[in-house]
Amino acid sequence: MRFARIAATLTAFAVVGNARTCTETEVVILGAGVAGVTAAETLHKNGVEDFIVLEYQDRIGGRMHEVTFGKGQQYVVEAGANWVHGTGGPETHVNPIWDLAIKANLRTLTSDVENATVYDQTGEIPPELLFNALKAVSDADSKVLADAGIRLHHHLEDRTYRAALRRQGWNPKETNQYEQLADYLAFDSVTAAKAKETSEIYTAVTTNATAKFFSHREEFSFDQRGFSIILRNVADPLFEGQNAWRLRKNTIVKEIEHDDDSVTVHSTDGKCVRAKYAIMTFSLGVLQHPEAVKFTPELPRWKKDAITSFEMVTYTKIFMQFPHSFWPKNQYLYYADPNTRGYYPLFQPLDVPGVLEGSNILVVTVVNDQAYRVERQSEDKTQAEIMEVLRKIFGDETIPEPIGIFYARWTQMPWSYGSYSNWPPAVSAQTHRNLRANVGRVFFAGEATSPNFSGFLHGAYYEGKRAAKSITSCHDGPGWGDCMPDRGRVGTTPILEFA
Repeated sequence: MRFARIAATLTAFAVVGNARTCTETEVVILGAGVAGVTAAETLHKNGVEDFIVLEYQDRIGGRMHEVTFGKGQQYVVEAGANWVHGTGGPETHVNPIWDLAIKANLRTLTSDVENATVYDQTGEIPPELLFNALKAVSDADSKVLADAGIRLHHHLEDRTYRAALRRQGWNPKETNQYEQLADYLAFDSVTAAKAKETSEIYTAVTTNATAKFFSHREEFSFDQRGFSIILRNVADPLFEGQNAWRLRKNTIVKEIEHDDDSVTVHSTDGKCVRAKYAIMTFSLGVLQHPEAVKFTPELPRWKKDAITSFEMVTYTKIFMQFPHSFWPKNQYLYYADPNTRGYYPLFQPLDVPGVLEGSNILVVTVVNDQAYRVERQSEDKTQAEIMEVLRKIFGDETIPEPIGIFYARWTQMPWSYGSYSNWPPAVSAQTHRNLRANVGRVFFAGEATSPNFSGFLHGAYYEGKRAAKSITSCHDGPGWGDCMPDRGRVGTTPILEFA
C-alpha cells in the first residue's frame, strides 16, 4: 500500500492562514515528452501508481511536434522530430522508438539519401560532383569513428570533429561548393552543429551506438495522425478516465523547492505539487535559461557547471506549399550555394509517390547559424530568399509563388529553447555524468542526459526509463542514504549499458 493514493490529497491547494497545502504525490514528472511519458510508464509497470505529470503545453510529445499545414486540404507535418534513426532488427536490437512505431502501424518512408537530384546556381548538375565528394567524406568519417573508439578506450585527449576529419584526409576547400555541400550533408545536417564545435569522441559514441546497436536504416514519418501517436498510445492508458488527475497540461513550472525529504513544484497558476521525488525532463535549453525555472536552494555548482558546458542546436524545417509541384519526385533535392555554406541546401518534396501525393509541399531544412538567422527574420523574407534559390535551380521565372509557408522558431520557444543537445569538444565524460546525476531527490532525464544517444528520441526513451527505475530502486532498497551515494555524482555509465 506504499504507493496507494490518499483521497484527501486530491485538493489542488488550499490557503490556511499564510500556508499553502499542495497536492501530495509520490513522484512528480516535469514534462510530457518522450522521457516524461516513458518515466510514467516505467513507474506504473513497477507498481508506482501515485504520480503526477506537469506539462507546459496543451499536448504531450514535447519536441515531437506535429502541426497542420496547407490551404484547402490540411496535412499533418512534423515541425520537430521526424525520423526513427536506426530501426534495428533481429541481428542487432530493435530501437524502442521503432518498436512503438510498429505497434502504432506508423506510416513511414525509408530514407534514401541517394534518391536525389543535385543543383547549383546554374541549375541541375551531374550528381557525381556531389557524390564523389560524399564518398570521400564518408571514407574519412569511417576512420574517425574507429579512431574515436581508440581514444575513448585509451583515455586519450578529445579534439574537434573537424580536426579528426582533417587528420583522416578530409579537408574541404572553402572555395569548392560541392565539397562544402558534401561536408554539410555528412555532418551538419545530422548534428545541426559545426564539426569544429563538436567533440570527436562523443559524437562518434552516439553515431556508433545508434548504427551498431540498432542499424543504419532510417524511417521518415509522414503519418497523418502525427509522429507522436506512438507516444500517445503509451500515454493514453496512463492518463485517461479515472487516471486523468495524473496529467496536468498547460502548467508552467516556475519554482522547484527541494530538500532531503521532498520536492515541491510551484507553477504560475498558483498551484503546487509536493512529492517524494521529481523527474526533471525539461530540455537542456530550458535548464540553461535561469529565468525559465528557479531552484530553491540553487543547484550546486557542479550541476550548474555541467548544464552550462553543453550546447543546444537548432534544426529548422521550413514548409512551403505551391499551387502545383514543379520539382522532380526524388526524396531529396540538394543545392550547392557558391557563396554561403548551408544556405538552403536541402529540399524534401513531400508529394513523392506513396507519401503526401497531391500536397505540393516542399520542405527546406536549415541548421545552425542559418537556422538562427531564419528564425529571427520574417516569413516573407525567408520565402523571398528560398524563391530566389528555386529560380536559380529551375531557371524558370514562371515558377509560382507559394500559397503557404510555416516554420517553428525553436530557439524562441520557452519550453524548448532549441531542438536538441550537442556535445562540444573538451567536455569530459565526468561532466556529462554530472549533467545526468540527480540532485538529492530531483532526477534529470532527457536526450541530453543520455551518454550513448544524446540528441536522439531513443536517448530520451532510455533516460526516462532509467530515472524512473532509479526511484523505484531507492524505494525498494535499504534506504535513501544508501541508494544514491554522493547524490549520484560519482556514478559511471559504461557505453551501451541501458536501463
